[in-house]
Amino acid sequence: MLVGCSGGPDSLALAAAAAFEAPKLGLRAGAVTVDHGLQAGSADRALLIAAQLEKLGLDPVITAPVEVGKPGAAPDYPGPEAAARRARYAAFDAALAGTGAQAIMLGHTMDDQAETVLLGLARGSGARSIAGMAQAAGSYLRPFLLLRRAQTADACVALGLTAWHDPQNLDQAFRRVRVRQQILPLMEELIGPGVTEALARTADQLRADADLLDSLADAHADRLISGHEPPGVDDLAQLPAAIRTRLLKRAAVVAGVPAGALGAVHVACLDALITDWHGQRGVDLPGGVRCERRYGRLHFTGRA
Repeated sequence: MLVGCSGGPDSLALAAAAAFEAPKLGLRAGAVTVDHGLQAGSADRALLIAAQLEKLGLDPVITAPVEVGKPGAAPDYPGPEAAARRARYAAFDAALAGTGAQAIMLGHTMDDQAETVLLGLARGSGARSIAGMAQAAGSYLRPFLLLRRAQTADACVALGLTAWHDPQNLDQAFRRVRVRQQILPLMEELIGPGVTEALARTADQLRADADLLDSLADAHADRLISGHEPPGVDDLAQLPAAIRTRLLKRAAVVAGVPAGALGAVHVACLDALITDWHGQRGVDLPGGVRCERRYGRLHFTGRA
């Protein structure tokens, strides 16, 4: 097992827990800390974090410098937060492959989950976005989703660990910080306590629904693709909207649309080519991809 550790209270408490529990379970526990290179002194800080992880007994401890994408560097630049996340997960994947570890644990808490749900609601991007983060998703595990952020901070104090507090977590320029510092506290004040827990429960319930719909979409995709002819708009029109729009999203991403750039308005325009066809022109999508209805089928074209 590996722990993805930024040096903050959440991931540092998780690293300590892994170091304590893994030997009792017959597991090896290591860690990886990612240096995004976005702040002065980040390389030295990564070394200090790594030293603390080694002191906990984790082995191996990997320090991974990454290059975060910048505006204009690629046509699918997703914004500063998402670009840093993309670089971080690429480093995590490389660490998994390089060490042969079976999984990597991340220190996301219930507070992170509540913030994710609110951000998904603000984007209006559907049930999957509001479903938040799963405790287990492929090789990634999030065992602290049932804990509050304050509990991890208390754990670090009790264990005598020195957590690093990223100043970007206080920067109001980031939407997540504004949700954390302004919106959630205001909701607790106006609605009452328990908002964070309620949002986390909502994510769990929606994730179960979204998982079922995704599995049904998989089954329909297999059925349509296995036919002698490519599926036409008549085949798609017969599907429930929740299934059809999922298939349209997947088709657009396969055609080259960056997944993070595909919004609900794009999917609605694609769906209109099936359900509200009146000879309209095609749909221009992010990433230079275009979709047109021709001869009873949808045709995606793009740079690739």
